[in-house]
Amino acid sequence: MNVATPTQPAPVNVGDSIPALEIPPITRAALALYAGASGDHNPLHIDSDFARRVGFDDVFAHGMLNMGYLGRVLTEWRPQAQLRRFSVRFQNITQVHDAVICQGRIKALEQNDGGELAILELSATNQTGAVLLSGEAVVALN
Repeated sequence: MNVATPTQPAPVNVGDSIPALEIPPITRAALALYAGASGDHNPLHIDSDFARRVGFDDVFAHGMLNMGYLGRVLTEWRPQAQLRRFSVRFQNITQVHDAVICQGRIKALEQNDGGELAILELSATNQTGAVLLSGEAVVALN
């Protein structure tokens, strides 16, 4: 096991996982707060009657909310200034009451002129294991 010191993060290896983030079940209040913070007031995310009228069982989470959670996994692992690239693919809808688990794994290590980079595979899944988002990030290690 790699050990970090207060001034130096632990070294990483291909296959290592970064600390996961478990989000409690998504609530309607969380969706309303995110809508206000993001400016995304699409009624699919905040109006149950509207969502049902257009064929959904209920409102569902903004895709960018989960992307934000994945970003939080990265910035809790390394400072934001070390993030070089971050992209996701939205795969499934996050329902109200879904608990979201965000995680990452080192897929590769590369050297460039600026030092060492970690390439990470990312995922956000719900409590049943359904993949909500998958993605990739590149993080400078030094």
